[in-house]
Amino acid sequence: MGELFVMCTRRVRSGRFIAEPGPVKYLLVPENELPKPAHAVREGGEELWFNRLKKAASWGIDSRDPQGKRPRGDLLVFVHGYNNDQKTVMARHRRLKRDLAAAGFRGEVMSFDWPSANMALNYLEDRHDAKQTALQLVTAGIRVLSEQQEPDCAINVHLLGHSTGAYVIREAFDDADDAKLPNTGWMASQVVFIGADVSSDSLRTGSDSSASLYRHCVRLTNYSSQYDSVLKLSNVKRAGMAPRAGRVGLPPDAPEKAVDVDCTEYFGLLRDDAAVKEKDQAEVIGAFDHSWHIGNQVFARDLFETLRGDLDRHILPTRDSVNGKLKLKLKRP
Repeated sequence: MGELFVMCTRRVRSGRFIAEPGPVKYLLVPENELPKPAHAVREGGEELWFNRLKKAASWGIDSRDPQGKRPRGDLLVFVHGYNNDQKTVMARHRRLKRDLAAAGFRGEVMSFDWPSANMALNYLEDRHDAKQTALQLVTAGIRVLSEQQEPDCAINVHLLGHSTGAYVIREAFDDADDAKLPNTGWMASQVVFIGADVSSDSLRTGSDSSASLYRHCVRLTNYSSQYDSVLKLSNVKRAGMAPRAGRVGLPPDAPEKAVDVDCTEYFGLLRDDAAVKEKDQAEVIGAFDHSWHIGNQVFARDLFETLRGDLDRHILPTRDSVNGKLKLKLKRP
């Protein structure tokens, strides 16, 4: 059995991880187990952990290199949402890794496990804990990988934020710039949001909230669906909140490097047509209309093409372009 890479920022109590913020631990989790403090590398073993991660993420020669000599690797960092215990986090990690590999992805998946609880009414506390631990995503993860890049082998670091995970990523980038870290040249390649629990307006051009996010990534892709009932404004947890990017999409004045993929029509078909669901949906982990992406084969293929970056965002085989807007295809290519 293989091992799964996890950066965990949950506190340890009585030999177990709990839903409270704690120092970063670098875990190597056996494939069929849940994270335990015993899975953490010993103090001073962080460099070995990162070396193993980079080796797992490296896969071959970059096809975009005209001389055909430059090695390449890809690492996808998965950042989960609120109300996710470690059982849910790891189930999504395993499914994401399995489906991406089936689609053609040859890199590695790592989870950033921040201390969310497993209670639906814990939304505000989870949001606070997300903000408190967000900076560690950059300082203890992305920046370290950036500093360890070698001229003859580049590991492209991508991020996938689900629900409040999108908020964690946005805040991590913003906090990192506010902290004036010594190495300001760190970059992420593709940043992807699904079911994003951040306001659509916060992702507009000129927004202070997302300026750092756009500064430190090559591209942002936001998958949205109007069927996402978890993000509806009538939800008691979101009373008074602005429309969310995971439900209404990006604002009209989002930067050129940001792209929205509207999944509304596709999800409607997926929900209502049993044959389509049987064909496309290998697994459902959590609320279907908010979490269908991980376990869906069409999304996995689209995500793979996005991470690969070889094709223009408007001509991916999993998308239709309708009046200049991108939509996930109703039929699998």
